Amino acid sequence: MLNSIMIFVVLFAFVFEFINGFNDTANAIATSVYTKALTPGRAIMLAAIMNFLGALVSERVATTIAKSLVNVPLEQYVILAALLGAIMWNLIVWWKGIPSSSSHALIGSLMGATIVYTSTFKSIQLNAVLEKVVIPLFASPVIGLFVGFFVMSAIYKLCHRWSQGKVNKVFLKLQLLSAALVAYSHGNNDAQKTMGIITLALISGGMLSPDSGVPIWVKIACATTMALGTSIGGWRIMKTMGSKVTKLQPASGFAAQTSAALVLQSASLIGAPVSTTQVMTASVMGAGSAKRLSAVKWSLAGEILKAWILTIPVAMIFGGTACWVIHFFV
Repeated sequence: MLNSIMIFVVLFAFVFEFINGFNDTANAIATSVYTKALTPGRAIMLAAIMNFLGALVSERVATTIAKSLVNVPLEQYVILAALLGAIMWNLIVWWKGIPSSSSHALIGSLMGATIVYTSTFKSIQLNAVLEKVVIPLFASPVIGLFVGFFVMSAIYKLCHRWSQGKVNKVFLKLQLLSAALVAYSHGNNDAQKTMGIITLALISGGMLSPDSGVPIWVKIACATTMALGTSIGGWRIMKTMGSKVTKLQPASGFAAQTSAALVLQSASLIGAPVSTTQVMTASVMGAGSAKRLSAVKWSLAGEILKAWILTIPVAMIFGGTACWVIHFFV
């Protein structure tokens, strides 16, 4: 039974990573596609390659997910329930075309499943969750908003004597670099969350030592699955990110991508699992508001904010419910 459940855990971990691909990775390339810096095909190829490279570089975020959130050994079906809860929420927000956080969903669902499994909140390492998850998850988009605003403001000052044609020409080229950087940063942070869940499952199943790092096959499989998800399902989120939040030009696209990459890389260095969706969306808003506040569609921003706030508690309910149901079959 253990081996069978382990297979399901790994399978649904890859399903989650696939959904993460078209829910999150699309954000890394949406601005480049909508400013016509890259064709969709080339953008997807660039995102896939840079995600793959980013996923292989570090294990800090994966370690946070695998070892810092709960303080009790979990059975395989609990981890499976956490994945199912996160997948359900991700599918809902993807269908609605709302940029939401796969990170929030996975972490919330894992906590909900763990609480139902242990019947106590004491099984959650609240200090670690607050320090490494909650604070970075909510602080990172705020930082992205301000960084996006200041980067775009600096561009306005540096290029105010340039013609619009020259500005577009220069920043269309620079967007190749910023798109690559944000895709790399996404792989370096987001891909590791599923790696952490699989590593947690391998440890709880006795197939991996608690002191071991993330197996290389897990890294490669997660990076590949995420790239595949990007190529198939990213267009719903791209539409929101690329055109509905604010009208993007090459310069503002570059500013948003560069700002998001800086925030994501900083989070990865401290092992904080932040949301590429949140950071990228906030950076787009920051870059757009540097021109004028009315350039940003704040009503849509409000809808996105609601999804952000709801994700963790709703995902906890989904994860807890899934754990309660699966328990009867296991």
